[in-house]
Amino acid sequence: MSTLTGDRQSPTRATIPSSRGSRTSEGLRSSGAAIARRLLGARGLQEIALLASLWIFYSLSRLVAADDLVAARGRAADVVHIERYVHLDIEAWLNNALTPVTQIAVPMSFWYATLHYVVTPAVLAFIYFRHRSEYTRVRNAIVIGSAIGLACYLAFPTAPPRLMPGTDYLDALAHTASFGWWGGDASAPAGLGHITNELAAMPSLHVGWTVWVAWAVWRHTNRAGKILASLYVVGTTFVVVATGNHWVLDAVAGAAVMVLGIVASGRMAASRRRPSAQTTP
Repeated sequence: MSTLTGDRQSPTRATIPSSRGSRTSEGLRSSGAAIARRLLGARGLQEIALLASLWIFYSLSRLVAADDLVAARGRAADVVHIERYVHLDIEAWLNNALTPVTQIAVPMSFWYATLHYVVTPAVLAFIYFRHRSEYTRVRNAIVIGSAIGLACYLAFPTAPPRLMPGTDYLDALAHTASFGWWGGDASAPAGLGHITNELAAMPSLHVGWTVWVAWAVWRHTNRAGKILASLYVVGTTFVVVATGNHWVLDAVAGAAVMVLGIVASGRMAASRRRPSAQTTP
């Protein structure tokens, strides 16, 4: 009897994984198709076009920024003077302690040259697909904050530590260029340094974008996610200073302009909600 029972059950057991695998495969295809429809819909294409236009404008505007290195170094000297007054001038010590250590300099360079290109759009896509009602405000926040930063680059070009004369700052990305895709011109790909504004130190949008990332995901993640978001801000601040690309006050200013963008986007969202609330009976 036990043998007959086993014979009867074996075909059933064989069909279960196949059925589940089929349902899983169909679910994945359905989910992928839904994402594709949302991305390629009118709204998705509009957002892609908008963000691409903003990126192109951002890149082109860096070409018309002033290239007066003497004036930019003068502003950087003023930044250093303020930092010394408030005891924040740790750039030289940090840069000289870490950049000569290849095992540290290479990961820092990868972080500086890569993460903001990956994490920032990934978070934007996450909000678009998973929390659509918040997307407009989140997008407006990074656009406004970045626009303020860009205006600062155009109006007040400031030299980074690595371009200061008579100092011993080391250019970590230049020292490690053979290990990655970047060259010696900030985080631009090798051979494209001519399109990079190397006097765009104040404020640090590298840091500003991490503040935006932490704010955007904060309500939608657990405690571990919040810790990772906070470490992303702290880690990027550490990296931009240690690599010789920004002053400490650049990082503070980068966070500040993004906070302004977040506040402004919140007020814009509130003003859009107010008329609809007034018309509700």
